[in-house]
Amino acid sequence: MALFDPAGAQVSDAVTPSPVALSGSTPSRSRSVTETINGSHHFTIQGYSLAKGMGVGKYIASDTFTVGGYRWAVYFYPDGKNQEDQSMYVSVFIALASEGTDVRALFELTLLDQSGKGKHKVHSHFDRALESGPYTLKYRGSMWGYKRFFKRTGLENSDFLKNDSLVISCTVGVVVSSTQGPRLYTIPVPESNIGEQFGALLDEGTNTDITFLVGSESFKAHKLVLAVRSPFFRAQLYGPLADSIGDTLEIQDIEPPVFKVLLHFIYHDNLPETMLESTEMVCDCPSYKVDTMMAQHLLAAADHYCLDRLKVICESRLCKEINVENVATTLSLADQHHASQLKSVCLKFAAANLAAVLRSDGFEHLRDSCPSLQSEILRAVAGVDEDASKSTWAQLSDGTDASGRRVRQRVSSSDAE
Repeated sequence: MALFDPAGAQVSDAVTPSPVALSGSTPSRSRSVTETINGSHHFTIQGYSLAKGMGVGKYIASDTFTVGGYRWAVYFYPDGKNQEDQSMYVSVFIALASEGTDVRALFELTLLDQSGKGKHKVHSHFDRALESGPYTLKYRGSMWGYKRFFKRTGLENSDFLKNDSLVISCTVGVVVSSTQGPRLYTIPVPESNIGEQFGALLDEGTNTDITFLVGSESFKAHKLVLAVRSPFFRAQLYGPLADSIGDTLEIQDIEPPVFKVLLHFIYHDNLPETMLESTEMVCDCPSYKVDTMMAQHLLAAADHYCLDRLKVICESRLCKEINVENVATTLSLADQHHASQLKSVCLKFAAANLAAVLRSDGFEHLRDSCPSLQSEILRAVAGVDEDASKSTWAQLSDGTDASGRRVRQRVSSSDAE
């Protein structure tokens, strides 16, 4: 478009920026958030009958309480607030008890039913949309409430009044708004590396003061670190018999690869990135079974050495590997080593897949080694399918029919599914 001066001469052409030219710019952003800060107060009025007759417009005040940076109080008028009501109603109000201007808030007043039936009398802003928005209190002493909160004759013959007392619950939600924009500057906080630092002590072998003999291998460590991490080691290395241990301790009933991972956890508070590096004893197994087998051995070691976090890690790992073939042996392991969460999962899985589990080799082992667990499986079954629990009781108890012959459960196609 051409522009002209008053004399009519053409001056220049005005160029309108095209959308394409603007498309490359990144708009700034912000967000306004309006929400409520909520708080509640319970106000008990003891001696209601004695409060009557104090006069219209006179009130009993609760202690003040703070919500959203403001002080509040509940006012109870036993003879009502207005003269024209002639003391036929009690009045209840929530008052702003601190300095403030145009404080916007939502309110809720509840007269509690003391019979235990839960039929409370509730006046609330919170459970409905307000056409004109939250209530605004202009200044200190401003109030919100009901002049005719409850008719006195009805109140005095209701379950709200018990032992000459009333209980009023008050909830205040102060409305606050804030504008959130992008943070222009940030200072990143590095992740904690205390595990790496303690791990360096183990890896470098600096100032070790005890050597563990495990099978044909030896492992050096620090007594103080072990004692801090494990109650078992604390009692063993610093207890009454500590002097008899010296600086060398032989460990039995645990394989060197398992003990190596155990020490790694004590110092690093985590497991090695791959546990395959520490499973030479089972290296001919498929990799996923290697991980499972190591977790089983570590679970036993964690229980023995009182390493609760390691035990839960192993429970979590084994939980992911539960199937029909191994659930019985995993249940036995969990029961033996007090792994309650893993045991609960195994019981639920066995109950949900009972027909297939009964036919597994693992269940045959469980029947012989841990007969007490059969009743626990039965209780889990009862929680899943009452009819199934009745029909399988005989097989769960001793695996025989009424004639004393050993039987296996007959599985229908619907059961197998």
